[in-house]
Amino acid sequence: MRDKTRPSRIPKLAPSVAERVVELTMEPPPGETTHWTSATMAKAVGVSVSSVQRIWRAHGLQPHRVRQFKLSNDPEFVVKLRDIVGLYVDPPAHAVVLSLDEKSQIQALDRTQPGLPIKKGRAGTLTHDYVRNGTTTLFAALNVLDGTVIGQNMQRHRHQEFIRFLNAIERKVPVGKVVHVILDNYAAHKHPAVPAWLARHPRWVFHFTPTSASWLNAVEGFFAILTKRRLKRGVFHSVVDLQAAIKRFLDDHNARAKPFQWIANPDEIIAAVRRGHQALGSIHTRQPSHVRGSRV
Repeated sequence: MRDKTRPSRIPKLAPSVAERVVELTMEPPPGETTHWTSATMAKAVGVSVSSVQRIWRAHGLQPHRVRQFKLSNDPEFVVKLRDIVGLYVDPPAHAVVLSLDEKSQIQALDRTQPGLPIKKGRAGTLTHDYVRNGTTTLFAALNVLDGTVIGQNMQRHRHQEFIRFLNAIERKVPVGKVVHVILDNYAAHKHPAVPAWLARHPRWVFHFTPTSASWLNAVEGFFAILTKRRLKRGVFHSVVDLQAAIKRFLDDHNARAKPFQWIANPDEIIAAVRRGHQALGSIHTRQPSHVRGSRV
C-alpha cells in the first residue's frame, strides 16, 4: 500500500524571516548580554528555537563561539617572520635550530577523591576540586631538525635559570655547530646578563619572535601536547612527582620524535595580518571618541 504524499502541517518560514535572523545575529543582543542564544533569538523574531538553529547552520553562524586573537604591532613583524620561517624551512648547514621557551607555573594538582576509569556508557571521572602541591617551570628547546626536545625543570623563572638552561644546551650540542635559537621577548631573555653570556659563546645566535606572535615559536605546539596528554588529567602528589612525570613524557616524546615541518605560507600570514589591522582600524574610526579613549 502506498500513501499519498501530503505537504507538511507546519508551513515553511518566509525568506524574510531567515534574513531577519541573520541581520539580528550580526548586531549586539538586547540587554546586558554578550551574545545571542537560540532562545533569545527565537523570542525576538517569533519563531521556534529549532528554526533559529537551522537558519544559523545554513548560514554558518555560531554566536555562542568566539576565537581569541592578537595582532602583532611589531614594526619589524615582516622581517622577523621571514627570518624565523626561513630557519624552519631551510635551516643553515652545520647548524642546530632550537625553538626555546618556558612553561611556567605548572601546578602539581592532586584530586580530593580518586577518579573512576572509563567504561561502556560512562566517561572517566575526575573531581572538580583539587589540592595544590606546588609548582614547577619547564624550560624546553625543540630541535627543529629532528623534533627532539631538551627539557629541564626548575623552581623559578628568572634570567639565572634561563642562563643555566643555556649552559645545559651548550653541553649537549656538538662542538663546531652554530646554534640558532628562536625565542620570545620575555624580560629574562633580554636581561643584561644574557648578552654577556652570548659574548662568551659566539656560536649562539638569537632570533626573537615579533611581539604578540608566540604562535610563531614551534615549541608552543609541544607545550600544547604536554598539557593535553599528560598534565590536564594528571594527578600529582608532590612537585617531585610532577617533575618525574614530565621527564618521562619527554623521554617518550624523544623516542618517537619527527622533524618539525612548517607548512604555512609567510605571504599569506602577512596578508592576513594586514587585513586584520585594516578591520581593526575601520572599527576604531567608527567608534565614538569617548569609547576609543576608555580603558577596558
